[in-house]
Amino acid sequence: MQRTADAPGESTYVETGNVTLHARVAGPEDGPLVLLLHGFPEFWYGWRRQIQPLAEAGFRVVVPDQRGYNLSDRPDGKRAYRVAALVDDALGLVEATGRDSASVVGHDWGAMVAWCLAQDHPDRVDRLGILNVPHPGAFGETLRESWAQRFRSTYAGFFQFPRVPERALRAGDFRLMTGMLRGSSRPGTFTDRDLDRYQTAWGREGALTAMLNWYRANGLRSGLFSRTGRVEPETLVLWGARDDALVRENAERSLAYCERGELEVFERATHWLQHEEAAAVSDRLVEFLGEG
Repeated sequence: MQRTADAPGESTYVETGNVTLHARVAGPEDGPLVLLLHGFPEFWYGWRRQIQPLAEAGFRVVVPDQRGYNLSDRPDGKRAYRVAALVDDALGLVEATGRDSASVVGHDWGAMVAWCLAQDHPDRVDRLGILNVPHPGAFGETLRESWAQRFRSTYAGFFQFPRVPERALRAGDFRLMTGMLRGSSRPGTFTDRDLDRYQTAWGREGALTAMLNWYRANGLRSGLFSRTGRVEPETLVLWGARDDALVRENAERSLAYCERGELEVFERATHWLQHEEAAAVSDRLVEFLGEG
C-alpha cells in the first residue's frame, strides 16, 4: 500500500476477476466494511470528504476507481462495461477483504451499480446508501412519463455515438467537462486543484472512452431500466433537489422499490451532494451505517 500526503487513506490494487482495480482504503482492518462507489466523471477522489469521517467512526472503507477510471484497468469494448460486470467488480472488492458482505454507498453511476448489486445479491449488502441516482426501474418509469427527464437525459444519447463525444469532451483541455462540473454545482464546489486532479485522470490513455462506455453499454436498449426487482437491504436515499440531470420525482419513486427505504432531500444541493454538503452527508452515513 502507498500513502498519499494530500489524500485520505492508502492506495492499493485489487484483482477482481479479469480486471485489477485501484482503490483507496482507510480505517481499521477489522471494522465493518463500507464500499464507496463513484460515478461519472469522477474517480475515488469524489469521496475524499467522506473517507476520513467513516474511518474515524471505525469503518473499514474501500473506495475504488471503478473499471475504466483513473488507475484501474480499462478493458476494450463497450460490452466490458455492462452493469453485470460492474456488479461483479464490487463483489470482487468485498471478497478481496475476506468478507462475505459490506455496506455499499454509491453516487451517480456508482449508485446504479449499488442498486443492481442489492437487487441481485441482497445477502451481500448489509446496508445500502444512494446519492442522486434512482432505482433503475424508477428511472425507467420516469423516462416514459416525464418530458422534463427526457430533455435532461439528452446528453446520454450524445454519448452513444462513437469517437465524436471523446473529441468534443477532450477539446480545450477538457473544457466542456470542467465547465459541466462547475456549471451544474454550487459556486466554489470544485476548486482549480480539484479540476487539475480530474483532468489528470481523464487524460490517461483510453480513460475517456472507457468512461463513456458505461453509457454505451447500459443505454435504453440494454434492459437496465427494466429491472424492477425490489431491494431488500435497508436503504437510505440522499438527494440534492437542484440536480440538473435528474428530476426530483426519481427519488420519491425509488422508495416504492425498497422493502425498507428512507429519503432525505437537501433542498439547496445539486447532483454533487457529497461535495456541497460534505459534513452533513458524512454524519448521516456514519449514523445510518452504524445502525446495522
